[in-house]
Amino acid sequence: MKKLVEKRYWIWLSLIPNLGSKKIQKLLERYKTPEAIYHARRKELEKIKGIGEKAIAQIVDESIKNSVEKHIEYMLKNNIDIISIIDEQYPPILKEIYDPPISLYSKGNKKILNEKSIGIVGCREVSEYGKKATKYFAYHLAKQGKNIVSGLAKGVDSYAHIGAICGQEECYPHVDNIKNCGNCGKTIAVVGNGLDRVYPKENEELERKIIETGGVILSEYPLGTKPEKMNFPARNRIISGMSQGILVVEAKEKSGTLITVDFALEQGRDIFVVPGNINSINSVGTNRLIQQGAKLVTNYHEIF
Repeated sequence: MKKLVEKRYWIWLSLIPNLGSKKIQKLLERYKTPEAIYHARRKELEKIKGIGEKAIAQIVDESIKNSVEKHIEYMLKNNIDIISIIDEQYPPILKEIYDPPISLYSKGNKKILNEKSIGIVGCREVSEYGKKATKYFAYHLAKQGKNIVSGLAKGVDSYAHIGAICGQEECYPHVDNIKNCGNCGKTIAVVGNGLDRVYPKENEELERKIIETGGVILSEYPLGTKPEKMNFPARNRIISGMSQGILVVEAKEKSGTLITVDFALEQGRDIFVVPGNINSINSVGTNRLIQQGAKLVTNYHEIF
């Protein structure tokens, strides 16, 4: 791990609210490094169009600058790193999207971020059919060397991570039974909160198992960030952005899953859909995607 003290300016940059990736890109084009932005004077910043007075006030805010040391201290104690967009470990495919995160906080095995991945998404109120389908695809895709990307949420996300880690039936439904048996696949969880907390709380053990079995937890949000509702659509663009394709297992008519699909389409990713029961509300969104041209899949070979 590159020394965190050498990344302090990237940490500081991530702490500034009201400064999205586009504004940060504009600043980096002008100043080249976060350190140069850190030392920029207010009068210089005011000359840059599109940054905004509120963001400028926060860039020069001494209290934000002074908070960096606490973040570094916590990150060192808890094995959390930060990967900037210029680091080798940053997923190359993620750089291709319209608004890539400028930095990613990570916990776990960063080496897998440069490998090929498939995203698996779906509804939280997953049916038994959805659970089995998710585990089946996640397990077999992971066995074929694809990392499984999902969002660590309840439902399909959780079963995607579990299926990737271990396909042995004795591992289900109790995640604490999962052991690093040597046959574990790798999975990447992209979350909508800071890595100093786990959301939902019930997935605390699953997060630990993901890391233990060679996976990684990612977030573009700094420590202290709560899992606010507005964070999750932005999180979804990262799930699709770092995946070669997206597999959808169960989605209601109006579902956050469909936001991920929209991002995936914008990013030029393949969309695969597991067909559902026409009488189930969990299948309205998925079956409609098939009608609109997404690829219907009934086994993992069809994805390859």
